Amino acid sequence: MLHHTPLLDTIAAGLVFAFALGALATRLRMSPLVGYLAAGVVVGPHTPGIVADSALANELSEIGVILLMFGVGLHFSLRDLLDVKSIAIPGAVAQIALATGFGAGMGWLLDWPASAGLMFGLALSVASTVVLLRALEERRLLDSPRGKIAIGWLIVEDLAMVLALVLVPAIAGGGGGDLWLSLGLTLVKVAGFLALMLVVGRRAIPWLLEQIAGTGSRELFTLCVLAIALGVALGAAILFNVSLALGAFFAGMLLTESEFSHKAASDSLPLRDAFAVLFFVSVGMLFDPAILVDEPLLVLATCAIIIIGKSIAALVLVLAFRHPLATALTISVSLAQIGEFSFILAGLGVELDLMPTMARDLILAGAILSILCNPLLFAALDRWQRRREQAEAAQRAVVASGPPAPEGPFVLLIGFGRVGSAIAQILRERGTPLLVVDTDPELVDQAQARGIPAICGNAANPRVLSETGFAQARLALLAIPQALEAGEIVARLREAKPDMTIIARGHSEAEVEHLLRHGADGAVMAERIMALRMAEMAAHSLAYHDRTAAAAATPAQPDAGAA
Repeated sequence: MLHHTPLLDTIAAGLVFAFALGALATRLRMSPLVGYLAAGVVVGPHTPGIVADSALANELSEIGVILLMFGVGLHFSLRDLLDVKSIAIPGAVAQIALATGFGAGMGWLLDWPASAGLMFGLALSVASTVVLLRALEERRLLDSPRGKIAIGWLIVEDLAMVLALVLVPAIAGGGGGDLWLSLGLTLVKVAGFLALMLVVGRRAIPWLLEQIAGTGSRELFTLCVLAIALGVALGAAILFNVSLALGAFFAGMLLTESEFSHKAASDSLPLRDAFAVLFFVSVGMLFDPAILVDEPLLVLATCAIIIIGKSIAALVLVLAFRHPLATALTISVSLAQIGEFSFILAGLGVELDLMPTMARDLILAGAILSILCNPLLFAALDRWQRRREQAEAAQRAVVASGPPAPEGPFVLLIGFGRVGSAIAQILRERGTPLLVVDTDPELVDQAQARGIPAICGNAANPRVLSETGFAQARLALLAIPQALEAGEIVARLREAKPDMTIIARGHSEAEVEHLLRHGADGAVMAERIMALRMAEMAAHSLAYHDRTAAAAATPAQPDAGAA
């Protein structure tokens, strides 16, 4: 007997097609978001075949929005923002203003109302968190100066969009003299919600999480995290008439106060990802592919604002703050796409009748095409970076105006990122002479500022390697995370100086084997060192308990002086 179950049909169709097309997009070296959006188009009302229930999909997408914003709050780091506040805050605000202006100008040319143009431009001004973090992570740039600026910039954009989600409904609901009254009431409600969260929630939420963690039940802990996310979001909407997104964002942000915030993030990730996928599918269901044929020039203009206008604005702004060209290009390429917040704003704009459905379709088309183009832009940036390094290495090795190179035996340290800088600190404290080689000019500047001789270039390049004077090095430490590049450097060092001791780092057994095959004397894997250290601590603890038990079991000897 067949049962008509719209909810199950919608979830099953959405997830199955999202998986298939997301896997295909990944295989084609594209963001899986493209596959999720395409899945929505396939099961949507604008294409033949399976048609999912769009009303149910929209309701499920609300859960996706809540969990997405909860995740943004969990990963919000005020410290990361403060580290780069001098460029991230003014740069992001200026770039949002410029992009919004570009969109408003396009709306004016199309005779849209001013509100439609502003909403359209605002939706085009904010980059996708998912796409940006994925691109930076693939290139190991998250902990680099360039990566920190990009993340700080993104945090400012996200905060601006959270503010927009609060104010736009108030502005749409007010007219004439009622506008300021509506805005005032909204700000009072938001202030009340924030006060409650900061005074009560800041203590109650971490305390509750710690109490549940103490039970040792993983299921109950995960349920607690989700209950906090959804409960705070719903409570904020019911009691303070605040958006679900804002409530979820603050719930996530306050959870970072707990020492279990990382566990909360990891445990809620599977469900968060599943509903986020349904959110992107529901967005794809709204997209009418006919706009690509009916309005190709408008689609191209939208993409030009996202990919060219935003990128040039970011490039000029970063250069104006006297950052290197490589940093400026990384930031501009990172921001040359739009995503989650754009979809939320587009849906809000249509729901509040602030912009036409054509504007939403243009936003969706621009998002899909910009996400498709973003990996190509990063690939072009990577090629430019390699050519630049090779050109610099061919002309000179930069020990530049930094400290003089060490005389006599020294340690050659390749890579001055998070791991390399920690190694350098330990070696300096022990008085060990060393020379740093790194491809990032900013990291080289940091090393030289700390009084460490440093060369800018790729150590895999024979010219750069020869300029290090490695013949005098008694030890080479490779702190770079790229195992393939490290293997090439190891092979060159081993061939040029067979008696040199070479130690590298790997992230897996396969990478360790690769480094050892290329001539490394040793390869350190963090997981293996952690396991060894924990085993040593366990052995010491067991030995202590055995000695304590043996002492307790031994009868006390009588006092020799007693009668």
